[in-house]
Amino acid sequence: MTIHVVRAGESVDSIAAEYGVPPHRLAVDNEVPAGGALAVGQTLVVRFPKEVYAIEAGDTLFSIAARYGTTVRQLWRNNWELGGQDRLTAGGTLVISYFEERIGSGVFNGYAYPYINDDLLAAELPFVSTIAPFTYGITASGGLLPLDDEEILEAAKIRGTKPVMHLSTLTEAGQFDTGRASFVLTDFEAQERLLAEVLQTVLRLGYTGVDVDFEYLPGTLAQAYAGFLGRLRRLLAAQGLFLWAALAPKTSGEQRGLLYEGHDYAAVAAAVDGVLLMTYEWGYTAGPPMAVSPLPNVRAVLDYAVTEIPAGKIFLGVSNYGYDWTLPFVRGVTRAQSISNQRAIELAIEHDIAIQYDETAQAPFFHYTGAGGAVHEVWFEDARSLEAKLRLVAEYGFQGAGFWNLMRPFSQTWLTLDSLYNIL
Repeated sequence: MTIHVVRAGESVDSIAAEYGVPPHRLAVDNEVPAGGALAVGQTLVVRFPKEVYAIEAGDTLFSIAARYGTTVRQLWRNNWELGGQDRLTAGGTLVISYFEERIGSGVFNGYAYPYINDDLLAAELPFVSTIAPFTYGITASGGLLPLDDEEILEAAKIRGTKPVMHLSTLTEAGQFDTGRASFVLTDFEAQERLLAEVLQTVLRLGYTGVDVDFEYLPGTLAQAYAGFLGRLRRLLAAQGLFLWAALAPKTSGEQRGLLYEGHDYAAVAAAVDGVLLMTYEWGYTAGPPMAVSPLPNVRAVLDYAVTEIPAGKIFLGVSNYGYDWTLPFVRGVTRAQSISNQRAIELAIEHDIAIQYDETAQAPFFHYTGAGGAVHEVWFEDARSLEAKLRLVAEYGFQGAGFWNLMRPFSQTWLTLDSLYNIL
């Protein structure tokens, strides 16, 4: 894999010729619009086919995979234009393998709301080991809030992606609720009922594990939370299932704030099989313009985490989105719009703006003038920033990474991941 940064005057054809790759594949892989428009400073992931198969009438992905000793999932990963579907055209070509040396293997999880676009979900599922439909919440009485997860589970089954049940304290109104967390963590009978309902749901729907995300816990609930996780883990382990938990991005054990105090890194890690570090949202809706996941900030969390948690239990949180701020930023007033990385590139193209790159934050950004003359500042992820973060998985010896989230299209996320790692 090579990450090419577009220069002034370049086109898909000229870039493809520079690397000796088919221009059509380069364009399709990177979701370049039909007219071929590019923004100066945008990235293109260039992959170099090693073995290519000419599709014949009657071929299926299964038959081709069997012939070459690979898997259908890997063929989907090698051929983004298939979109996770078995839609072969006689006379077309299929990449069997690429010239590339991966730096490791890992488990990679993705989160998705039930209303995710079907085609987008189908395309992304081959690139994640596990999928967690977001989310089973908790009722005021301590029961499970239902989730319409059937379509995600069916799509995951077809594409060989393992489903993980996501449990949080999200309410009917879509907010994390400290009171509901406190209720189930301190009322033993309510906790017993919730645990039994979670286990019943997992077994009924065929989930392979549970991912717990209790946020905004006061420090007084830290040990009760770890105890709750330990009890759930024992129930799941008896059925051959695993337990993960999400952790706020702390840089010390003494870090103050409701987001952090209830997450005792060592205690939670001892109670579960894996933890997701939520290493994103430094740039966020209500905050000032900045990178969503600045690399120095991410590293600070990781450096603390490995002093409290075995590295092999850790999943790195990876942001798959950006924000668009209207300037000037006024705290308490300005609200950034969450956008896809693909939409950020489209905005740069529409306004004929060159994308810049912050070498310290390891993140792309740009400014443009919108309707009414308002100046906007955009920060997002591209192949460079994603590669910088994904390499941390191998550097620190982590179990893998978790992508928040799968809802926004950006093929470069998945091309970069598949070029760097064997996806378990």
